[in-house]
Amino acid sequence: MSLMDLEKLKMTCAGRAMAVLTSGGDAQGMNAAIRAVTRMGIYVGAKVYLIHEGYQGLVDGEDNIKLAHWHSVTNIIQLGGTVIGSARCKAFMTREGRVSAAFNLVKKGITNLCVCGGDGSLTGANIFRNEWSDLLDELVKKGRITDTMAKQHYNLNIVGLVGSIDNDFCGTDMTIGADSALHRIMEIIDAIMTTAQSHQRAFVLEVMGRHCGYLALVSALASGADWVFIPEAPPQEGWEDNMCARLKGSRTSGGSRLNIIIVAEGAIDINGKPISSNYIKDLVQERLGYDTRVTVLGHVQRGGIPSAFDRMLSSILGVEAVVALLEASPETPACVIGLSGNQAVRLPLVECVEMTKLVQTAMNEKRFDEAIKLRGGSFESNWNIYKSLAFHKPPQSKSNFSFAILNVGAPAAGMNSAVRSAVRSGLSHGHKVYGVNDGFLGLADGAVFEMEWHSVAGWTGQGSSLLGTKRTLPNSHLEKIVETITKFKISALLVIGGFEGYQGVLELYEARTHYDELCIPMVVIPATISNNVPGTFFSVGTDTAVNCAMESCDKIKQSASGTKRRVFVVETMGGYCGYLASATGIAVGADAAYIFEDPFNILDLKTNVEHLSEKMKKDVQRGLILRNEKCHENYTTDFIHKLYSSEGKNIFDCRVNVLGHLQQGGAPSPFDRNFGTKLGVKAIEWFSEKLTENYRQGRVFANSPETACVIGLNRKVVSFTPVTELKEITDFEHRMPKVEWWLKLRPMLKMLAKYQTSFNEYVPGEIEHVTQRSISIDSGF
Repeated sequence: MSLMDLEKLKMTCAGRAMAVLTSGGDAQGMNAAIRAVTRMGIYVGAKVYLIHEGYQGLVDGEDNIKLAHWHSVTNIIQLGGTVIGSARCKAFMTREGRVSAAFNLVKKGITNLCVCGGDGSLTGANIFRNEWSDLLDELVKKGRITDTMAKQHYNLNIVGLVGSIDNDFCGTDMTIGADSALHRIMEIIDAIMTTAQSHQRAFVLEVMGRHCGYLALVSALASGADWVFIPEAPPQEGWEDNMCARLKGSRTSGGSRLNIIIVAEGAIDINGKPISSNYIKDLVQERLGYDTRVTVLGHVQRGGIPSAFDRMLSSILGVEAVVALLEASPETPACVIGLSGNQAVRLPLVECVEMTKLVQTAMNEKRFDEAIKLRGGSFESNWNIYKSLAFHKPPQSKSNFSFAILNVGAPAAGMNSAVRSAVRSGLSHGHKVYGVNDGFLGLADGAVFEMEWHSVAGWTGQGSSLLGTKRTLPNSHLEKIVETITKFKISALLVIGGFEGYQGVLELYEARTHYDELCIPMVVIPATISNNVPGTFFSVGTDTAVNCAMESCDKIKQSASGTKRRVFVVETMGGYCGYLASATGIAVGADAAYIFEDPFNILDLKTNVEHLSEKMKKDVQRGLILRNEKCHENYTTDFIHKLYSSEGKNIFDCRVNVLGHLQQGGAPSPFDRNFGTKLGVKAIEWFSEKLTENYRQGRVFANSPETACVIGLNRKVVSFTPVTELKEITDFEHRMPKVEWWLKLRPMLKMLAKYQTSFNEYVPGEIEHVTQRSISIDSGF
């Protein structure tokens, strides 16, 4: 959509009314969606109503439908649940209830409705829309509205946002709340592991998922659980023997002091009989004699603060929902706003619901392999990867190849997950696997050791780099690196790291003209909090860093709750790359985020101060300004702090916080554990292919550009891009790509902070049909 198109839309929307409601089970991130819909609606000139208590409030009307103002949604983005309430409404399932709901909308002049809920809530919305004209006719006949009113409100536009912690809605990569639920689960698993290890216990953890095993599967993958039960893949006859053998083997041969078993609440066996957590506990105790405990997580999975991912997802989808509503015509089918890679897309609601129902039908008919495929390519990939990493099956034959793994650059959470999956995947392929301490410097010094299956047990939940990492580049150590490669007969190099890792592999590739020993496959798994490696939209470690920064900003904002009118200036890391500051800014509802890629001058700073001063004179009591550490040579954090302090005198006071290396620490987020794990497995699959292709006369000789790559997620496809291609699109001076996809999110950040900004670069979501082919792509989530 061009600037002219949006301005035209704003003109046509003036005075139009829209409403938003949340329905069904609550999910973390719903409040961010409410905020985005409300503010985007007001921004384009529409009246926005908040419907309290879901469909029940829509049926009851009166004070349940309230006109919203800009400040109605202030300071809610960090809250869990839904501030406007949610309820399962039997009345709306009746014709009489829907007649009342239609009357209440017409009375307020509302013809655009955004519903945030699960598939049941969205199906109800679609039925409501299809009946709309008949409902109005009935209201006219009963004399409750006039014929003129019916004609003025002849069409109801419906747009859905999927709020569900189960991530069970076909068509969208992620549903609102699923990532936050995984955060709660992983926090508990990490905590339980410490006590389980102390007492050599086994723990059975029951997580939500009556019909969908997403939470159980991804938490098992992210924690390295010994066994997982999901509804889509019932274990075969004799599973009790196999599970007990697996648990015993992890202790006797793997040296483990604990066992973790994760079970979805809807788990069944191959005959459809439920598998309960207590049955599993009793089984382990009786057969193995292990002290075994059960923990049922329950509704704690719905609680707590929303993750950074859910806040960003909800904001992006909420803004797109408003545009979709106001562009809709009577001929436009009801749609759901979903996520495809990093893009908001419009999905036909009926197609999504029908595809979602096909999964349950397949499960009911015991076509479980088909059910897994219908869950989508990402779910199927997660299942296959879990099985390959959890169950150690020695390869039928050893290969002739060996590869070395090293971490390069600053530490990033998720590095260890990538190492673990690469080691175990490599061993499963029959390769010899070496670990290298301290990056390229360790490779030069011969700090190389062989790694076994049990060497990486328990690595997924640990932050930083257990191999050790340094920023040293290889050019000044080429002779020694070649000696080490020759000594250990290394056939391939896996570099897990940031910009230095990418630059180091590029240097090794360019040195191939002088050293044949460097003509081996090399791949970089991007792992950095800065998200500045070319060739990928996301890097391992970035999500954890954004969550760390977000949680710190939440606490900083909360500290001001008892202090009137205070502004905080917070400095983030990231080098010259502004992703960390921008993503955190969206996640915490910052008033501004200064970054290098979005140039600003003293006049811009003056405008920001004046804007914040005006907000402080009214209802807003605190402000938050983010500054990327290298956004400007002269406008330092100290300068901006002093400027705001001086110009805001007698209106607000100002404080400064530098987050520093806090952003590099902590346990990896579920996304980073899962993403690192997937990239590690896919890197080894790529190695195996390239090693076989380039094995000639008893040695590996790989000198084509396609044998030195960065593996990355580009929109929703994991791809390998040669470092020689990436060189052309890299800004080496500032250590980042020349073009960065996330800059298009910046106007949304400014708009939601009430700046008069234009959406001239805003591109509306495309209509994407939901088919078995479209859902088969592994999006990386």
